[in-house]
Amino acid sequence: MAEDVLAAVRTGPGRTELRSFAMPDVPADGALLKVEVAGICGTDVKMYATPPFADPVIMGHENVGIIADAGPEFLRRHGLAVGDRVFVEHYIGCFHCRWCHAGEYRHCENTDWRTNPDARRYGYTSADNPYHLWGGFAQYMYLPWNAVLHKVPDGVSAELAGLVTPLSNGIEWALNAGGVGYDSTVLIQGPGQQGLSQVVACKQAGASTIIVTGTTRDAARLKLAKDLGADHVVDVLTEDALTAVRDLTGGTGVDVVLDCTAGAGTAPVLLGVDALTRREGVMVVQGELAAFPDFPLKKLTEKAITVRSARGHGYRSCELALNQLASGRFPLERLVTHTFTLDQVDRAIRAVGGEVEEDVVHVSLLPWAGVS
Repeated sequence: MAEDVLAAVRTGPGRTELRSFAMPDVPADGALLKVEVAGICGTDVKMYATPPFADPVIMGHENVGIIADAGPEFLRRHGLAVGDRVFVEHYIGCFHCRWCHAGEYRHCENTDWRTNPDARRYGYTSADNPYHLWGGFAQYMYLPWNAVLHKVPDGVSAELAGLVTPLSNGIEWALNAGGVGYDSTVLIQGPGQQGLSQVVACKQAGASTIIVTGTTRDAARLKLAKDLGADHVVDVLTEDALTAVRDLTGGTGVDVVLDCTAGAGTAPVLLGVDALTRREGVMVVQGELAAFPDFPLKKLTEKAITVRSARGHGYRSCELALNQLASGRFPLERLVTHTFTLDQVDRAIRAVGGEVEEDVVHVSLLPWAGVS
C-alpha cells in the first residue's frame, strides 16, 4: 500500500488543489477504503461555490470502494472482509440516539455540521481533523467504527454502485416522504439524477401516471425519463405545465408533487400547489429558498396540502437502491453520463452545475484513473 494518499482539497470558494496526506495508521476498530467511485451532485456545486466554513475539505459524499485495510474489531462489527466492495453513507452516526436506532442517521446530531462543530460527515468534515481522509475525492478514505456501510451485491460494478445515493434519495423522497404507491399520480419536476431516480422509484411502486417536467435543454434527460418509465414529459418553456398536468389527469390533478429542480425560484412550488389534486395532496420540496414572498398559504390550507422535506435517505432506502441496481430491471447504467479523474475535480463539479459539458445526468469521479 502506498505511503501517501493523493486527494483533491477544497481550499476556498471555487478553488481546489491536489494534496498529499500521510497514510493513517488503522486502529483495531477502524479501516481504510480504497475509493473506486465518488459521485457528484448538486449539493457539491453549492458547497464548492460557497463553502460553509474556511477549513480545507476533501469533498465527495457518494462513495464506493474496496476495504483495503481494517482492524479486527471493525471487521467483526460490520461483518465484512478485506477486499469487500461497499457503499459508504456520508452520515457517521452516534449509534445511541433514537434516530440512529431507527436507521435514520441523517437526523443524528453527530452528523449535522450546521449545529455541531465536531460533526462527522463525508465530504463536509475538515481535513484538519484526525485521520484527515473524510471525503471521497481521494484515493483512500478513513472509516471509523461508526461508519455506515452497505455491501455491494455481486454483479454490481463500482461505477453502477455510484448511483446508490441518488437512487436511495429517490426512494426516500418518493415512497417514504411522498407516499407514492399503487395507482398514484405523480408530477416530478426536474429530470436530473434525483428526478430520474424518482421515476424509477415511482414506477416500481406502481404509480399509474408519472409526469416529468423540464426545459428545452433537458431534451435528452426527458427522453431518458420516458425510457425509465415516465408516462408523459412536459417542456415548461414550450408548454403551459399546469394545463398539461390537468389535461393528462382529466382535470383531477396529481396526488404527489416531487420538486427536484435547482435554481428555479418559486415557480415549481407554485405550480405544485396548483397541480395537486383538489384535496389532501402531498408535495415534497428541497427548500432551497431562504424566503418565499407571498407564499400561497391560504390556497395550501384550503386544499389540505401536506408539505414534506426532501432530506437525504435512511438505511433501508440504500438497501433497496442496491437491490434495484442488482435486479437489472431498469437501464440505470444510462444515468452515468460523465467520468473525471482526480485532477479534474473543478471541471467535474462545474459539469454538474451546468457550466461545462452537455447532457450531464450523473458525474463520477474516479480517483485511480490514470494512476499507474
